[in-house]
Amino acid sequence: MSDSKIKLAIVGVGKIVRDQHLPSIEKSNAYDLVATASRNAMIEGVNAYKDIESMLIAQPEIEAVALCMPPQYRYSVAKFALEQGLDVLLEKPPGATVCEVEQLAELAKQHNARLYTTWHSRHAAAVESAKLFLATDGVKINGAEIRWNENVRKWHPNQNWIWKAGGLGVFDPGINGLSILTHVIPESFHVESAHLYFPENKAAPIAAEIGFRTVTGEAVNGVFDWRIKGDEQWDIEIHTNQGVLGLTNGGSKLWLDRELIEEPQHSEHGEYETIYANFAEVVNNHVNHIDLRPLKLVADAFLLANRTTVEAFED
Repeated sequence: MSDSKIKLAIVGVGKIVRDQHLPSIEKSNAYDLVATASRNAMIEGVNAYKDIESMLIAQPEIEAVALCMPPQYRYSVAKFALEQGLDVLLEKPPGATVCEVEQLAELAKQHNARLYTTWHSRHAAAVESAKLFLATDGVKINGAEIRWNENVRKWHPNQNWIWKAGGLGVFDPGINGLSILTHVIPESFHVESAHLYFPENKAAPIAAEIGFRTVTGEAVNGVFDWRIKGDEQWDIEIHTNQGVLGLTNGGSKLWLDRELIEEPQHSEHGEYETIYANFAEVVNNHVNHIDLRPLKLVADAFLLANRTTVEAFED
């Protein structure tokens, strides 16, 4: 790779691309956005194609792609891109299943391409400070709670793919909280119990309660709910021998024993700006950046869960 800008294409042009990817790419000096592939949308001023195959035939100079379509449709496109030797950024969640992403990691090695599984919430403003606190000598974790509760009609209106098998349902946002938790807690943890709530007309859950257990035996309890009509929550509390550490507002504020100790200032697109800075390092330094722990926890929750059918959901 030369010092010139990375020739980048986006596959799947939807709301998250317009809200986060495009502004972050525009602020970066590392990329030249040269094309998009999408069945139903395009970006003004950028060459547009209906699929990745026709895009790469027309523009073989493309070096990297950001895949932003729903997870159920991502594997075949990612496989094709890696087989062409392109470096690939996967929007979260990286795939519909664990095994398919593991196969993509192997394909990346075989074709000398790079794969980057993104978890944007890990780049929220206060997350790294929480990680440093928990890694300090003498700090012991005694348990944790995660509450990721929001109004689905506000944040995911008319997104039918999210309710289909592989769409994750409430775990589409919930996996953001798990991506933070797996990043900041120094020890590993696993799913011990789960209860999922499925609308009678949907294939994905609208709410979940999960019990996790750390390798040292501490309990981590999670509540994920899309039915909230009042105050929404994207909060994590970690009980330690030094006090209760709190990450609130999706990781943007840090508290200790309910006293605000850090509220860093991030730009509106700060999480995705960091993602694209990291992807440039992945491409230029020829390294993979793959972490499937959040997806594995969600998959294990589906495996272990008791299931309750609740009333039908309609947008």
